[in-house]
Amino acid sequence: MNITYQSTHDFTEKELERLFLAVEWSSGHFPDKLAAAMRGFQTVFSAWDGGKLIGMVCAMDDGVMNAYVHYLLVDPAYHGNTIGRTLVDMVKQKYRDYLRIAVIAYDDEAHFYENCGFVKSRDASPMFITSLWT
Repeated sequence: MNITYQSTHDFTEKELERLFLAVEWSSGHFPDKLAAAMRGFQTVFSAWDGGKLIGMVCAMDDGVMNAYVHYLLVDPAYHGNTIGRTLVDMVKQKYRDYLRIAVIAYDDEAHFYENCGFVKSRDASPMFITSLWT
């Protein structure tokens, strides 16, 4: 296994569909929208095993103070290889001078983000209006 990392916004719909459905995210059923969304993010880092997309992190920012990690996903077949941590570290490095990096973590993954240095809010809750089921 030879994992490489890239900063790119260009993915095929098939690459995105395969990765998002591998982690059972309903957004994988909308690969055309995912491809367009990737072009809209300020920051996209991806992990590759040869020509296979196996992980990615996407973030938005206001240019000065706040960054928001929107997607972090790693193909389950590659869990345990520090790919997720490496992608988070890449985001933390890019936004090291910002005052806040935020993420909304599913409860089952909160411990991962805590191990990456994030702290759970005691006075805020994420809220959504969504058509997605995961």
